[in-house]
Amino acid sequence: MKEIVQKNSTVLRQNTKEIPVSEIATLKIRKILKEMSLALKSQSDGVAIAAPQIGYPLSIFVVSGKIFHKDFVRGEKEFEKIQKNEMPNDLIFINPKILKLSREKEWLPEGCLSVRWLYGKTHRSKKATISAYNENSKKFQRGASGLLAQIFQHETDHLKGILFIDHAKDIKEELPIK
Repeated sequence: MKEIVQKNSTVLRQNTKEIPVSEIATLKIRKILKEMSLALKSQSDGVAIAAPQIGYPLSIFVVSGKIFHKDFVRGEKEFEKIQKNEMPNDLIFINPKILKLSREKEWLPEGCLSVRWLYGKTHRSKKATISAYNENSKKFQRGASGLLAQIFQHETDHLKGILFIDHAKDIKEELPIK
């Protein structure tokens, strides 16, 4: 499994490359998507991952299907009891572009799998609309609010070489409880 790179890695500070639509459904991209999904699943607190986080300067991110499960907000221990076959599929965003952000913003707690174990508050739009391609080269648009809107903003930042700590406030280290 590919390791999740940490904040000092140069790949996290690069602008990513778009994938030509004709190459989206190739074995190479499918392999990268699989690696991203496995890396994301290896982190119990992870909700999304961008390709640079596993070393690829490509314009891709994956959102864990677990955020759509009705019991996701009940707490990690309860959530871990859910059967794998009950889990919604991950969402794949290739060459994503944010089309619209709401003017209304809020300060939200945020962390990152590549900035372990720092957490802070970021000022994010409450709603976001994105366009992207899926793994079958089909273009789509999706609107979001709440956590998914925050994820869209966080992950598209990754694709521009921006980490949440670049604009967060009240950053603190919170080590996991063993």
